[in-house]
Amino acid sequence: MMSDKNITLISKFLSLVLRHQPELIGIDLDQQGWVDVAVLIKQLNKHDIVIDLALLDHVVETNSKKRFAFSDNKEHIRASQGHSVSIDLGYLAQTPPDILFHGTGEKSVALILNTGLEKRTRQHVHLSQDLKTAIEVGRRHGKSVVLIVDAAAMYAEGYSFYLSENNVWLTDHVPVQFVSLRNEGFGTVKSK
Repeated sequence: MMSDKNITLISKFLSLVLRHQPELIGIDLDQQGWVDVAVLIKQLNKHDIVIDLALLDHVVETNSKKRFAFSDNKEHIRASQGHSVSIDLGYLAQTPPDILFHGTGEKSVALILNTGLEKRTRQHVHLSQDLKTAIEVGRRHGKSVVLIVDAAAMYAEGYSFYLSENNVWLTDHVPVQFVSLRNEGFGTVKSK
């Protein structure tokens, strides 16, 4: 079997082509972000990413963030969320938990507390239901800071929330009035 390091490299490359740059290996995503598994494997191999169905299945099953999903018949695959290419994941609006978390780097906090959380190049703002995940996400961006989102208040005002296949909560924008900064004493500091 392949090393964990190589599995991680394949997973990151899959994230790139299934979320952001399918053209990099000459694949087309359908309107819901799906691509035929056989075509994906063929194109990955053509671009020196040596993979077969068993290895692809292993990458999908062992990905700690559950970033990828197979169709029911395992003939198609897609990224669960995080796309910068325009697709419709087909998720239905759902009632969110009262509080959700967003992990970010310390350098982004001032801007977020002035403008709210914006999706920028992605299709949605990503939120988590658990603090641990938000802390881990924040670490990817430097010193981790966790923001608290009053999802219940947003929902009461008509904002839509979606739950991805890998349990990431998605929304289009989190206005600043619904964002609080979590401090070390687990209290919050309200944004402007």
